[in-house]
Amino acid sequence: MPRSVALAAATLLVMAIGGVTAAEAATPGAGTVSSTSPTATWTGGPFAVPNATATTGTLTCNAAAPCDDYALTVDVPAGYDAANDLKIKVSWPNTAADFDVYLYDSSGAEVGQAASTADPETLVVPPVAGRYTVRIVPFAPLGESYSATAELAAKPAAPPPGPVGAASFTNYPAPGTLPRAHDAGEPSIGVNWKTGKVMYQAYTDTYRVSFDDTKSPATAAWEDKSGHLPKCTANASLDPILFTDHDTGRTYESQLAGKTSLMCYTDDDGATWTPSQGGGINSGVDHQTVGGGRWSPNGVGGTPLYPNAVYYCSQDIADALCATSRDGGLTFGPAVPMYTLLDCGGLHGHVKVSPKDGTVYVPNKGCGGNQAVAVSEDNGLTWQVRKVPTSLPADSDPSVGIGSDGTVYFGYQNADGHAHVAVSHDKGRTWESDQDVGAALGVKNVVFPAVVAGDPDRAAFAFLGTTTGGNYQDATNFTGEWHLYVTVTYDGGRTWSLTDATPNDAVQKGSICTGGTTCGTDRNLLDFMDVQLDKQGRVLVGYADGCTGACATGGAQNFDALATIARQSGGKSLFAASDPVTTAKVKRK
Repeated sequence: MPRSVALAAATLLVMAIGGVTAAEAATPGAGTVSSTSPTATWTGGPFAVPNATATTGTLTCNAAAPCDDYALTVDVPAGYDAANDLKIKVSWPNTAADFDVYLYDSSGAEVGQAASTADPETLVVPPVAGRYTVRIVPFAPLGESYSATAELAAKPAAPPPGPVGAASFTNYPAPGTLPRAHDAGEPSIGVNWKTGKVMYQAYTDTYRVSFDDTKSPATAAWEDKSGHLPKCTANASLDPILFTDHDTGRTYESQLAGKTSLMCYTDDDGATWTPSQGGGINSGVDHQTVGGGRWSPNGVGGTPLYPNAVYYCSQDIADALCATSRDGGLTFGPAVPMYTLLDCGGLHGHVKVSPKDGTVYVPNKGCGGNQAVAVSEDNGLTWQVRKVPTSLPADSDPSVGIGSDGTVYFGYQNADGHAHVAVSHDKGRTWESDQDVGAALGVKNVVFPAVVAGDPDRAAFAFLGTTTGGNYQDATNFTGEWHLYVTVTYDGGRTWSLTDATPNDAVQKGSICTGGTTCGTDRNLLDFMDVQLDKQGRVLVGYADGCTGACATGGAQNFDALATIARQSGGKSLFAASDPVTTAKVKRK
Protein backbone atom coordinates (compact mmCIF):
# COMPACT_ATOMS: atom_id res chain seq x y z
CA MET A 1 0.00 0.00 0.00
CA PRO A 2 2.75 2.53 -0.70
CA ARG A 3 0.94 4.98 -2.96
CA SER A 4 -2.44 4.75 -1.20
CA VAL A 5 -0.95 6.16 2.01
CA ALA A 6 0.73 9.03 0.14
CA LEU A 7 -2.51 9.76 -1.71
CA ALA A 8 -4.45 9.96 1.54
CA ALA A 9 -2.05 12.61 2.82
CA ALA A 10 -2.24 14.56 -0.41
CA THR A 11 -6.03 14.42 -0.39
CA LEU A 12 -6.13 16.08 3.03
CA LEU A 13 -3.95 18.89 1.70
CA VAL A 14 -5.82 19.42 -1.59
CA MET A 15 -9.08 19.96 0.28
CA ALA A 16 -7.63 23.24 1.57
CA ILE A 17 -6.86 24.59 -1.93
CA GLY A 18 -9.47 26.55 -3.85
CA GLY A 19 -9.79 28.71 -6.92
CA VAL A 20 -7.43 26.68 -9.11
CA THR A 21 -7.79 27.03 -12.87
CA ALA A 22 -8.03 24.15 -15.31
CA ALA A 23 -4.83 22.40 -16.40
CA GLU A 24 -2.94 23.65 -19.43
CA ALA A 25 -1.09 21.62 -22.06
CA ALA A 26 2.68 21.19 -21.96
CA THR A 27 4.50 24.29 -23.16
CA PRO A 28 6.07 23.77 -25.63
CA GLY A 29 4.49 20.53 -26.70
CA ALA A 30 7.56 18.97 -28.29
CA GLY A 31 11.35 19.11 -28.31
CA THR A 32 14.54 17.33 -29.34
CA VAL A 33 17.71 16.33 -27.53
CA SER A 34 20.91 15.46 -29.40
CA SER A 35 24.63 15.15 -28.79
CA THR A 36 25.06 18.79 -29.88
CA SER A 37 21.90 20.12 -28.17
CA PRO A 38 21.54 17.88 -25.10
CA THR A 39 18.77 19.68 -23.17
CA ALA A 40 15.05 20.31 -23.69
CA THR A 41 12.74 22.00 -21.19
CA TRP A 42 9.00 22.47 -20.85
CA THR A 43 6.30 23.27 -18.31
CA GLY A 44 2.73 22.25 -17.61
CA GLY A 45 -0.20 23.11 -15.39
CA PRO A 46 -1.58 24.20 -13.05
CA PHE A 47 -3.40 20.97 -12.14
CA ALA A 48 -6.33 20.76 -9.76
CA VAL A 49 -7.57 17.21 -10.40
CA PRO A 50 -5.47 14.24 -9.19
CA ASN A 51 -4.94 11.16 -11.32
CA ALA A 52 -4.34 8.09 -9.16
CA THR A 53 -5.62 5.54 -11.67
CA ALA A 54 -2.21 3.84 -11.76
CA THR A 55 -2.88 2.50 -8.25
CA THR A 56 -5.60 0.28 -9.77
CA GLY A 57 -3.05 -1.33 -12.09
CA THR A 58 -3.71 0.60 -15.32
CA LEU A 59 -2.90 4.27 -15.90
CA THR A 60 -5.86 6.06 -17.49
CA CYS A 61 -5.86 9.53 -19.05
CA ASN A 62 -9.10 11.44 -19.67
CA ALA A 63 -10.92 14.58 -18.53
CA ALA A 64 -11.57 13.10 -15.11
CA ALA A 65 -8.02 11.75 -14.81
CA PRO A 66 -5.73 14.24 -16.56
CA CYS A 67 -2.26 13.59 -17.99
CA ASP A 68 0.14 15.93 -19.77
CA ASP A 69 2.06 14.62 -22.80
CA TYR A 70 5.28 15.97 -24.30
CA ALA A 71 6.68 14.70 -27.61
CA LEU A 72 10.41 14.07 -27.23
CA THR A 73 12.75 13.19 -30.06
CA VAL A 74 16.11 11.63 -29.20
CA ASP A 75 18.62 12.21 -32.04
CA VAL A 76 21.82 10.32 -31.21
CA PRO A 77 24.10 7.90 -33.09
CA ALA A 78 24.03 4.15 -32.53
CA GLY A 79 25.92 3.10 -29.40
CA TYR A 80 25.54 6.51 -27.74
CA ASP A 81 23.81 4.87 -24.79
CA ALA A 82 26.97 2.97 -23.80
CA ALA A 83 28.48 6.05 -22.17
CA ASN A 84 25.47 8.33 -21.68
CA ASP A 85 22.09 8.53 -19.94
CA LEU A 86 18.82 10.22 -20.78
CA LYS A 87 17.59 11.93 -17.62
CA ILE A 88 14.06 13.30 -17.40
CA LYS A 89 13.52 15.44 -14.32
CA VAL A 90 10.18 16.92 -13.22
CA SER A 91 9.90 19.33 -10.27
CA TRP A 92 7.24 21.54 -8.64
CA PRO A 93 7.30 24.21 -5.93
CA ASN A 94 5.20 22.57 -3.19
CA THR A 95 6.93 19.38 -2.03
CA ALA A 96 3.66 18.13 -0.54
CA ALA A 97 2.36 17.66 -4.10
CA ASP A 98 3.29 14.65 -6.23
CA PHE A 99 3.74 14.19 -9.99
CA ASP A 100 4.80 10.97 -11.75
CA VAL A 101 6.67 10.44 -15.01
CA TYR A 102 6.13 7.76 -17.68
CA LEU A 103 8.05 7.32 -20.93
CA TYR A 104 6.66 5.54 -24.01
CA ASP A 105 8.32 4.70 -27.32
CA SER A 106 6.77 5.29 -30.75
CA SER A 107 4.86 1.99 -30.57
CA GLY A 108 3.26 2.97 -27.26
CA ALA A 109 5.30 0.53 -25.17
CA GLU A 110 6.33 1.82 -21.76
CA VAL A 111 10.09 2.37 -21.63
CA GLY A 112 10.27 3.44 -18.00
CA GLN A 113 8.52 5.17 -15.14
CA ALA A 114 9.36 7.24 -12.08
CA ALA A 115 6.38 7.05 -9.74
CA SER A 116 7.74 7.64 -6.27
CA THR A 117 6.96 10.52 -3.92
CA ALA A 118 10.24 12.32 -4.68
CA ASP A 119 10.45 15.96 -5.73
CA PRO A 120 11.96 16.25 -8.26
CA GLU A 121 10.87 13.00 -9.86
CA THR A 122 13.72 11.66 -12.01
CA LEU A 123 13.62 8.99 -14.71
CA VAL A 124 16.90 7.65 -16.13
CA VAL A 125 16.93 5.44 -19.24
CA PRO A 126 19.42 4.59 -22.04
CA PRO A 127 19.31 7.23 -24.81
CA VAL A 128 18.32 5.34 -27.95
CA ALA A 129 17.40 7.30 -31.09
CA GLY A 130 13.66 7.58 -31.67
CA ARG A 131 10.44 9.43 -30.95
CA TYR A 132 9.00 9.21 -27.46
CA THR A 133 6.10 10.46 -25.38
CA VAL A 134 6.88 11.83 -21.92
CA ARG A 135 3.67 11.58 -19.88
CA ILE A 136 3.43 13.67 -16.71
CA VAL A 137 0.72 12.46 -14.34
CA PRO A 138 -0.58 14.73 -11.52
CA PHE A 139 -0.88 12.02 -8.88
CA ALA A 140 -1.60 14.59 -6.15
CA PRO A 141 -1.11 18.01 -7.79
CA LEU A 142 -2.49 20.38 -5.10
CA GLY A 143 -2.96 23.06 -7.74
CA GLU A 144 0.72 23.01 -8.74
CA SER A 145 2.41 23.48 -12.09
CA TYR A 146 5.52 21.51 -13.01
CA SER A 147 8.81 22.24 -14.76
CA ALA A 148 10.50 19.46 -16.75
CA THR A 149 13.90 18.87 -18.29
CA ALA A 150 15.13 16.13 -20.62
CA GLU A 151 18.92 15.96 -20.69
CA LEU A 152 21.60 13.79 -22.23
CA ALA A 153 24.43 13.38 -19.73
CA ALA A 154 27.61 11.34 -19.58
CA LYS A 155 27.52 8.43 -17.14
CA PRO A 156 29.62 9.16 -14.06
CA ALA A 157 33.02 7.50 -13.94
CA ALA A 158 33.33 4.63 -11.46
CA PRO A 159 36.29 2.80 -9.95
CA PRO A 160 37.14 -0.51 -11.64
CA PRO A 161 35.28 -3.48 -10.13
CA GLY A 162 37.08 -6.00 -7.98
CA PRO A 163 37.58 -9.62 -9.03
CA VAL A 164 34.44 -11.60 -9.84
CA GLY A 165 33.52 -14.48 -7.58
CA ALA A 166 35.67 -13.78 -4.52
CA ALA A 167 32.93 -15.32 -2.35
CA SER A 168 30.87 -18.44 -2.99
CA PHE A 169 27.46 -19.50 -1.70
CA THR A 170 25.36 -22.60 -1.11
CA ASN A 171 21.57 -22.37 -1.22
CA TYR A 172 19.30 -24.05 1.32
CA PRO A 173 15.57 -24.12 0.46
CA ALA A 174 13.04 -24.85 3.17
CA PRO A 175 11.41 -28.28 3.01
CA GLY A 176 7.88 -28.36 1.66
CA THR A 177 6.67 -29.95 4.90
CA LEU A 178 6.87 -26.58 6.66
CA PRO A 179 3.65 -24.53 6.77
CA ARG A 180 3.69 -21.75 4.20
CA ALA A 181 7.25 -22.53 3.10
CA HIS A 182 6.07 -21.43 -0.34
CA ASP A 183 4.55 -18.20 1.02
CA ALA A 184 7.81 -16.51 2.05
CA GLY A 185 7.62 -13.18 0.23
CA GLU A 186 9.64 -10.33 1.87
CA PRO A 187 11.51 -12.53 4.35
CA SER A 188 13.74 -11.32 7.16
CA ILE A 189 16.54 -13.25 8.81
CA GLY A 190 18.47 -13.15 12.09
CA VAL A 191 21.41 -15.02 13.62
CA ASN A 192 21.88 -15.80 17.31
CA TRP A 193 25.63 -15.57 17.87
CA LYS A 194 25.30 -17.39 21.19
CA THR A 195 23.80 -20.56 19.72
CA GLY A 196 24.54 -20.24 16.00
CA LYS A 197 20.86 -20.73 15.18
CA VAL A 198 19.39 -18.83 12.24
CA MET A 199 15.86 -17.44 12.49
CA TYR A 200 13.83 -16.88 9.30
CA GLN A 201 10.49 -15.08 9.10
CA ALA A 202 8.10 -16.18 6.34
CA TYR A 203 4.80 -14.28 6.63
CA THR A 204 3.37 -15.34 10.04
CA ASP A 205 5.68 -18.35 10.36
CA THR A 206 9.06 -18.29 12.12
CA TYR A 207 11.55 -20.98 11.16
CA ARG A 208 14.70 -21.99 13.02
CA VAL A 209 17.55 -23.24 10.88
CA SER A 210 20.53 -25.23 12.23
CA PHE A 211 23.61 -25.65 10.03
CA ASP A 212 25.88 -28.66 10.47
CA ASP A 213 29.44 -27.80 9.40
CA THR A 214 30.79 -31.23 10.32
CA LYS A 215 29.54 -32.30 6.90
CA SER A 216 30.85 -31.13 3.54
CA PRO A 217 28.98 -29.35 2.18
CA ALA A 218 27.20 -28.19 5.31
CA THR A 219 23.60 -29.29 5.80
CA ALA A 220 20.64 -27.34 7.14
CA ALA A 221 17.78 -28.51 9.36
CA TRP A 222 14.63 -26.34 9.25
CA GLU A 223 12.11 -26.34 12.11
CA ASP A 224 8.85 -24.45 12.62
CA LYS A 225 9.14 -22.36 15.81
CA SER A 226 6.26 -19.97 15.20
CA GLY A 227 4.55 -18.18 18.06
CA HIS A 228 0.98 -18.20 16.73
CA LEU A 229 -2.15 -17.36 18.70
CA PRO A 230 -2.87 -17.88 21.50
CA LYS A 231 0.86 -17.62 22.26
CA CYS A 232 1.49 -14.12 21.00
CA THR A 233 1.03 -13.18 17.36
CA ALA A 234 -1.49 -13.09 14.56
CA ASN A 235 -2.60 -15.63 11.97
CA ALA A 236 -2.68 -12.81 9.38
CA SER A 237 -0.51 -9.77 8.82
CA LEU A 238 -0.14 -6.61 6.77
CA ASP A 239 3.70 -6.76 7.06
CA PRO A 240 5.97 -9.32 8.75
CA ILE A 241 9.40 -8.50 10.19
CA LEU A 242 12.00 -10.31 12.28
CA PHE A 243 15.12 -9.03 14.03
CA THR A 244 17.70 -10.90 16.10
CA ASP A 245 19.92 -9.02 18.53
CA HIS A 246 22.91 -11.27 17.86
CA ASP A 247 24.74 -10.13 21.01
CA THR A 248 21.99 -11.12 23.43
CA GLY A 249 20.36 -13.83 21.31
CA ARG A 250 16.89 -12.28 21.59
CA THR A 251 14.74 -12.51 18.46
CA TYR A 252 11.73 -10.26 17.78
CA GLU A 253 8.88 -11.32 15.51
CA SER A 254 6.36 -8.64 14.53
CA GLN A 255 3.20 -8.57 12.43
CA LEU A 256 1.70 -5.24 11.36
CA ALA A 257 -1.84 -4.67 12.60
CA GLY A 258 -2.72 -1.07 11.73
CA LYS A 259 -1.19 1.65 13.92
CA THR A 260 0.79 -0.83 15.99
CA SER A 261 2.02 -4.38 15.65
CA LEU A 262 1.51 -7.73 17.28
CA MET A 263 5.03 -8.48 18.51
CA CYS A 264 6.66 -11.17 20.60
CA TYR A 265 10.22 -12.11 21.42
CA THR A 266 12.14 -15.26 22.27
CA ASP A 267 15.35 -15.85 24.20
CA ASP A 268 15.59 -19.53 23.29
CA ASP A 269 15.37 -19.50 19.48
CA GLY A 270 11.61 -19.96 19.35
CA ALA A 271 11.08 -22.61 22.01
CA THR A 272 9.05 -20.08 24.03
CA TRP A 273 7.74 -16.59 23.22
CA THR A 274 6.90 -13.51 25.30
CA PRO A 275 4.24 -11.01 24.11
CA SER A 276 5.27 -7.36 23.67
CA GLN A 277 3.41 -4.06 23.52
CA GLY A 278 4.30 -4.18 19.81
CA GLY A 279 5.21 -0.55 19.15
CA GLY A 280 4.91 2.96 20.45
CA ILE A 281 1.72 4.95 20.85
CA ASN A 282 1.00 6.82 17.61
CA SER A 283 3.05 4.40 15.51
CA GLY A 284 2.35 4.33 11.77
CA VAL A 285 0.11 2.15 9.65
CA ASP A 286 2.54 0.66 7.13
CA HIS A 287 6.05 -0.57 6.27
CA GLN A 288 7.20 -1.47 9.77
CA THR A 289 10.78 -2.30 10.73
CA VAL A 290 12.37 -3.51 13.97
CA GLY A 291 16.03 -3.23 14.95
CA GLY A 292 18.34 -2.56 17.85
CA GLY A 293 21.81 -2.30 19.27
CA ARG A 294 23.93 -0.47 21.78
CA TRP A 295 22.85 2.81 23.37
CA SER A 296 24.27 6.14 22.26
CA PRO A 297 25.95 8.14 25.05
CA ASN A 298 24.24 11.27 23.69
CA GLY A 299 20.72 10.50 24.92
CA VAL A 300 18.68 8.82 27.62
CA GLY A 301 19.87 5.23 27.91
CA GLY A 302 18.31 1.99 29.01
CA THR A 303 17.42 0.18 32.21
CA PRO A 304 18.86 -2.87 33.96
CA LEU A 305 16.16 -4.96 32.29
CA TYR A 306 18.05 -5.23 28.97
CA PRO A 307 21.46 -4.01 27.80
CA ASN A 308 20.51 -2.72 24.33
CA ALA A 309 18.03 -0.39 22.67
CA VAL A 310 15.17 -1.73 20.55
CA TYR A 311 13.49 0.42 17.87
CA TYR A 312 10.12 0.08 16.14
CA CYS A 313 9.73 2.34 13.09
CA SER A 314 6.83 2.65 10.66
CA GLN A 315 5.15 4.91 8.13
CA ASP A 316 2.02 6.93 8.82
CA ILE A 317 -0.10 9.08 6.50
CA ALA A 318 1.96 12.28 6.60
CA ASP A 319 5.20 11.20 8.27
CA ALA A 320 7.29 8.25 9.45
CA LEU A 321 7.93 7.56 13.11
CA CYS A 322 10.21 5.58 15.40
CA ALA A 323 9.62 4.40 18.97
CA THR A 324 12.28 3.28 21.47
CA SER A 325 12.10 0.45 23.99
CA ARG A 326 14.23 0.59 27.15
CA ASP A 327 13.19 -2.79 28.55
CA GLY A 328 14.19 -5.12 25.74
CA GLY A 329 11.08 -4.73 23.60
CA LEU A 330 8.50 -5.44 26.28
CA THR A 331 7.15 -1.87 26.08
CA PHE A 332 7.86 1.14 23.86
CA GLY A 333 7.83 4.89 24.42
CA PRO A 334 5.80 7.25 22.22
CA ALA A 335 6.66 7.22 18.51
CA VAL A 336 8.75 10.22 17.37
CA PRO A 337 8.61 11.57 13.77
CA MET A 338 11.78 10.86 11.75
CA TYR A 339 10.63 13.08 8.87
CA THR A 340 7.44 14.28 7.17
CA LEU A 341 6.28 13.92 3.58
CA LEU A 342 7.70 17.39 2.99
CA ASP A 343 11.16 15.85 3.56
CA CYS A 344 10.94 12.30 2.17
CA GLY A 345 8.56 9.75 0.75
CA GLY A 346 6.77 7.80 3.45
CA LEU A 347 8.22 4.37 2.73
CA HIS A 348 11.58 3.52 4.24
CA GLY A 349 14.05 0.66 4.61
CA HIS A 350 15.09 -1.28 7.70
CA VAL A 351 16.39 0.40 10.84
CA LYS A 352 20.05 -0.36 11.72
CA VAL A 353 22.17 0.64 14.74
CA SER A 354 25.90 1.34 14.74
CA PRO A 355 27.84 -1.21 16.82
CA LYS A 356 30.38 1.51 17.59
CA ASP A 357 28.33 4.34 19.10
CA GLY A 358 24.61 3.53 18.90
CA THR A 359 23.79 5.90 16.03
CA VAL A 360 20.48 4.85 14.43
CA TYR A 361 19.93 4.83 10.65
CA VAL A 362 16.74 4.44 8.60
CA PRO A 363 17.30 4.62 4.79
CA ASN A 364 14.82 6.18 2.37
CA LYS A 365 14.58 5.87 -1.43
CA GLY A 366 13.28 9.39 -2.09
CA CYS A 367 14.12 12.56 -0.14
CA GLY A 368 13.80 15.44 -2.57
CA GLY A 369 16.07 14.70 -5.50
CA ASN A 370 18.15 12.04 -3.75
CA GLN A 371 18.05 8.97 -1.56
CA ALA A 372 18.99 9.47 2.08
CA VAL A 373 19.26 8.19 5.62
CA ALA A 374 17.29 9.48 8.60
CA VAL A 375 19.82 9.57 11.44
CA SER A 376 19.42 9.76 15.21
CA GLU A 377 22.43 10.27 17.48
CA ASP A 378 20.42 10.45 20.72
CA ASN A 379 18.59 7.09 20.91
CA GLY A 380 15.64 8.07 18.72
CA LEU A 381 14.75 11.38 20.40
CA THR A 382 15.62 13.60 17.39
CA TRP A 383 16.32 12.85 13.73
CA GLN A 384 18.10 14.44 10.76
CA VAL A 385 17.75 13.55 7.07
CA ARG A 386 21.18 13.21 5.42
CA LYS A 387 21.14 12.79 1.65
CA VAL A 388 23.40 10.77 -0.61
CA PRO A 389 24.08 13.47 -3.24
CA THR A 390 25.26 11.07 -5.94
CA SER A 391 22.00 9.08 -5.82
CA LEU A 392 18.67 9.53 -7.57
CA PRO A 393 15.27 8.34 -6.22
CA ALA A 394 14.16 4.88 -7.28
CA ASP A 395 11.57 2.17 -6.57
CA SER A 396 13.21 -0.28 -4.12
CA ASP A 397 13.98 0.59 -0.51
CA PRO A 398 17.71 1.12 0.08
CA SER A 399 19.65 -0.57 2.87
CA VAL A 400 22.55 0.26 5.17
CA GLY A 401 25.23 -1.91 6.72
CA ILE A 402 27.41 -0.52 9.50
CA GLY A 403 30.96 -1.66 10.20
CA SER A 404 32.46 -2.13 13.65
CA ASP A 405 34.03 1.35 13.49
CA GLY A 406 30.78 3.04 12.39
CA THR A 407 31.52 3.07 8.64
CA VAL A 408 28.17 3.20 6.81
CA TYR A 409 27.63 1.32 3.53
CA PHE A 410 24.52 2.55 1.67
CA GLY A 411 23.31 0.05 -0.95
CA TYR A 412 20.60 1.17 -3.31
CA GLN A 413 18.83 0.78 -6.62
CA ASN A 414 19.57 3.94 -8.60
CA ALA A 415 17.03 5.60 -10.89
CA ASP A 416 18.50 3.74 -13.88
CA GLY A 417 17.83 0.43 -12.13
CA HIS A 418 21.51 -0.33 -11.43
CA ALA A 419 23.00 -1.48 -8.10
CA HIS A 420 25.01 1.22 -6.33
CA VAL A 421 26.89 1.52 -3.04
CA ALA A 422 28.17 4.68 -1.36
CA VAL A 423 30.30 4.87 1.79
CA SER A 424 30.26 7.35 4.69
CA HIS A 425 32.74 7.78 7.53
CA ASP A 426 30.90 10.63 9.26
CA LYS A 427 27.40 9.25 9.93
CA GLY A 428 25.98 10.17 6.54
CA ARG A 429 27.11 13.78 6.38
CA THR A 430 29.37 13.08 3.39
CA TRP A 431 29.69 10.13 1.02
CA GLU A 432 32.40 8.66 -1.20
CA SER A 433 33.20 5.78 -3.59
CA ASP A 434 29.66 5.64 -5.03
CA GLN A 435 29.78 3.11 -7.87
CA ASP A 436 27.80 0.63 -9.93
CA VAL A 437 28.61 -2.68 -8.24
CA GLY A 438 26.70 -4.84 -10.74
CA ALA A 439 28.67 -3.72 -13.79
CA ALA A 440 31.24 -6.52 -13.61
CA LEU A 441 28.61 -9.10 -14.62
CA GLY A 442 26.47 -6.77 -16.73
CA VAL A 443 23.60 -6.39 -14.24
CA LYS A 444 21.20 -3.73 -15.54
CA ASN A 445 18.23 -3.93 -13.17
CA VAL A 446 18.09 -4.76 -9.46
CA VAL A 447 15.51 -4.93 -6.68
CA PHE A 448 15.54 -5.57 -2.92
CA PRO A 449 18.88 -4.11 -1.79
CA ALA A 450 20.16 -5.62 1.49
CA VAL A 451 23.50 -4.65 3.10
CA VAL A 452 25.50 -5.90 6.07
CA ALA A 453 28.99 -4.99 7.32
CA GLY A 454 31.55 -6.55 9.64
CA ASP A 455 35.07 -5.22 10.07
CA PRO A 456 35.47 -1.52 9.15
CA ASP A 457 36.63 -2.32 5.60
CA ARG A 458 34.37 -5.31 4.92
CA ALA A 459 30.74 -5.35 3.79
CA ALA A 460 28.34 -7.33 1.60
CA PHE A 461 25.49 -6.11 -0.60
CA ALA A 462 22.86 -8.64 -1.74
CA PHE A 463 20.19 -7.99 -4.37
CA LEU A 464 18.10 -9.66 -7.04
CA GLY A 465 19.46 -8.66 -10.44
CA THR A 466 19.05 -9.25 -14.15
CA THR A 467 21.31 -8.57 -17.11
CA THR A 468 18.26 -7.49 -19.13
CA GLY A 469 17.73 -3.75 -19.40
CA GLY A 470 14.48 -1.86 -19.82
CA ASN A 471 11.35 -1.51 -17.73
CA TYR A 472 11.51 -4.48 -15.36
CA GLN A 473 7.96 -3.79 -14.13
CA ASP A 474 6.42 -4.29 -17.58
CA ALA A 475 4.60 -7.58 -17.00
CA THR A 476 3.71 -7.94 -20.68
CA ASN A 477 7.04 -7.29 -22.36
CA PHE A 478 9.90 -7.74 -19.87
CA THR A 479 11.57 -11.14 -20.30
CA GLY A 480 14.64 -10.87 -18.08
CA GLU A 481 15.86 -13.68 -15.84
CA TRP A 482 16.66 -12.71 -12.25
CA HIS A 483 19.36 -14.19 -10.02
CA LEU A 484 20.53 -13.58 -6.48
CA TYR A 485 23.78 -11.59 -6.52
CA VAL A 486 26.09 -10.80 -3.61
CA THR A 487 28.94 -8.33 -3.91
CA VAL A 488 31.58 -7.96 -1.20
CA THR A 489 34.27 -5.41 -0.39
CA TYR A 490 37.43 -6.00 1.61
CA ASP A 491 38.93 -2.53 1.13
CA GLY A 492 36.32 -0.18 2.54
CA GLY A 493 34.20 0.13 -0.60
CA ARG A 494 36.92 1.13 -3.05
CA THR A 495 36.42 -2.11 -4.99
CA TRP A 496 33.66 -4.72 -4.92
CA SER A 497 33.69 -8.37 -6.01
CA LEU A 498 30.41 -9.67 -7.47
CA THR A 499 29.10 -13.25 -7.27
CA ASP A 500 26.06 -14.79 -8.91
CA ALA A 501 24.85 -16.84 -5.94
CA THR A 502 22.25 -18.74 -8.03
CA PRO A 503 24.09 -19.22 -11.36
CA ASN A 504 22.10 -22.25 -12.51
CA ASP A 505 18.69 -21.44 -11.07
CA ALA A 506 16.71 -18.27 -11.75
CA VAL A 507 14.97 -16.63 -8.79
CA GLN A 508 12.34 -15.09 -11.06
CA LYS A 509 11.58 -14.89 -14.78
CA GLY A 510 9.94 -11.85 -16.31
CA SER A 511 8.86 -8.78 -14.39
CA ILE A 512 9.13 -8.03 -10.68
CA CYS A 513 6.63 -5.45 -9.52
CA THR A 514 7.61 -3.03 -6.73
CA GLY A 515 4.40 -0.99 -6.91
CA GLY A 516 2.73 -2.39 -3.80
CA THR A 517 -0.91 -3.42 -3.97
CA THR A 518 -1.22 -2.19 -7.57
CA CYS A 519 0.74 -5.27 -8.74
CA GLY A 520 -0.65 -8.48 -10.14
CA THR A 521 0.84 -11.97 -10.04
CA ASP A 522 4.42 -10.67 -10.34
CA ARG A 523 4.36 -9.39 -6.75
CA ASN A 524 4.95 -12.87 -5.36
CA LEU A 525 8.27 -11.71 -3.84
CA LEU A 526 6.64 -8.62 -2.26
CA ASP A 527 8.91 -5.77 -1.09
CA PHE A 528 12.29 -6.86 0.30
CA MET A 529 14.73 -9.55 1.45
CA ASP A 530 17.40 -9.59 4.16
CA VAL A 531 21.10 -10.29 4.79
CA GLN A 532 22.96 -10.94 8.07
CA LEU A 533 26.25 -12.33 9.40
CA ASP A 534 26.97 -15.24 11.69
CA LYS A 535 29.60 -15.05 14.43
CA GLN A 536 32.28 -16.23 11.99
CA GLY A 537 31.48 -13.42 9.56
CA ARG A 538 29.75 -15.63 6.98
CA VAL A 539 27.16 -13.84 4.85
CA LEU A 540 23.63 -15.30 4.98
CA VAL A 541 20.93 -14.03 2.64
CA GLY A 542 17.28 -14.75 3.39
CA TYR A 543 15.28 -14.58 0.17
CA ALA A 544 12.21 -16.05 -1.49
CA ASP A 545 12.77 -18.19 -4.57
CA GLY A 546 10.10 -17.29 -7.11
CA CYS A 547 11.07 -19.84 -9.78
CA THR A 548 10.92 -23.44 -8.59
CA GLY A 549 10.08 -26.88 -9.94
CA ALA A 550 9.76 -26.92 -13.71
CA CYS A 551 10.49 -23.20 -13.84
CA ALA A 552 13.99 -23.82 -12.45
CA THR A 553 14.74 -26.38 -15.20
CA GLY A 554 13.68 -24.26 -18.16
CA GLY A 555 9.93 -24.02 -17.76
CA ALA A 556 7.70 -20.97 -17.43
CA GLN A 557 7.65 -18.71 -14.39
CA ASN A 558 5.46 -20.14 -11.64
CA PHE A 559 5.47 -17.15 -9.22
CA ASP A 560 6.48 -19.16 -6.18
CA ALA A 561 7.94 -17.68 -2.97
CA LEU A 562 9.93 -20.54 -1.42
CA ALA A 563 11.80 -19.71 1.79
CA THR A 564 15.53 -20.02 1.01
CA ILE A 565 18.86 -19.11 2.61
CA ALA A 566 22.04 -18.50 0.60
CA ARG A 567 24.95 -19.12 2.98
CA GLN A 568 28.55 -18.19 2.24
CA SER A 569 30.61 -21.33 1.69
CA GLY A 570 33.91 -19.97 0.40
CA GLY A 571 36.11 -16.88 0.29
CA LYS A 572 36.98 -14.35 2.94
CA SER A 573 34.48 -13.64 5.68
CA LEU A 574 33.51 -10.16 6.84
CA PHE A 575 35.63 -10.71 9.96
CA ALA A 576 39.32 -10.98 9.09
CA ALA A 577 39.93 -13.03 12.22
CA SER A 578 37.79 -15.83 10.72
CA ASP A 579 39.35 -15.96 7.23
CA PRO A 580 38.82 -17.97 5.17
CA VAL A 581 35.22 -19.24 5.11
CA THR A 582 35.11 -22.96 4.36
CA THR A 583 32.70 -25.84 4.73
CA ALA A 584 35.37 -28.52 4.93
CA LYS A 585 34.58 -31.42 7.20
CA VAL A 586 35.84 -31.01 10.76
CA LYS A 587 36.23 -33.52 13.54
CA ARG A 588 33.52 -33.87 16.14
CA LYS A 589 34.55 -33.44 19.76
